[in-house]
Amino acid sequence: MNKKRIVIFASGRGSNAAALYDAMQAGDIQGTLVAVICDHQNAQILKRAAEWQVPTVVIEMKDKETYHKEILKAVKSYHPDLICLAGYMRICDETLVNAYPNQIVNIHPALLPSFKGLHAQRQAIEAGVKISGCTVHFVGTGLDDGPIIIQAAVPVYDNDTEDTLSQRILKEEHKIYVKAVKAFCEDRLEMKGRQVIGINKEEKNDD
Repeated sequence: MNKKRIVIFASGRGSNAAALYDAMQAGDIQGTLVAVICDHQNAQILKRAAEWQVPTVVIEMKDKETYHKEILKAVKSYHPDLICLAGYMRICDETLVNAYPNQIVNIHPALLPSFKGLHAQRQAIEAGVKISGCTVHFVGTGLDDGPIIIQAAVPVYDNDTEDTLSQRILKEEHKIYVKAVKAFCEDRLEMKGRQVIGINKEEKNDD
């Protein structure tokens, strides 16, 4: 099986990016990280990428139209099979989404379709829910609106703060993001309308 070419978009520390990279290095994900694209020149993910000896592209938002054109040009230069958003704090332009249909995935710290957007963990606590979690989904043209690939539930405790809940959810994010990207790279994911199937189906052994 040929390894998939993966580009990661990130804006911050890159813990989910690190989980994916480690899984690639271990052979759990049949993919190769070919580039990291970032929108902040001081983001910690850039230091991680340097340690991994992975090329980086920094494109900061100055003009929205120019920004999205530069992003698309940069992505195309790496010929990715999959784009992984890992703490990327911008909404993907529809031109990029349409150029890579069902090839862009995102991790969100809530059980979508609930609590879209920023501070999802705070939204969950303020809403008084007893179960929160995280979601890996394909990226659509709206806010956190693409088809769901996999989710993990995390209990919300009475004494939780945004920070404590975020830390507990993050541990599950690492697990399900690796599982989703692994399935994608093994060509196990199929679309039926908005339903994504195949996440729990192991690749058949042809031997």
